[in-house]
Amino acid sequence: METNVGSTDKLARIVVGALAGVLSLATLANAVPLPTVGALLLGAVAVIMLVTAFTSSCAVYSVLGISTR
Repeated sequence: METNVGSTDKLARIVVGALAGVLSLATLANAVPLPTVGALLLGAVAVIMLVTAFTSSCAVYSVLGISTR
């Protein structure tokens, strides 16, 4: 895949991914009152955001013809 995620976008994805991951783990530890499905969705969001940030490539951006690079 082509590189289409710029540095500002990458930083935002890392921050959002990390926060979603922490919130997901907190939910699974019963520290945050969300249903388990919410924890799974937050975990998926965290993984997707972090993978797209570290690979600098977003499939959705490719399909839409967007580049923040």
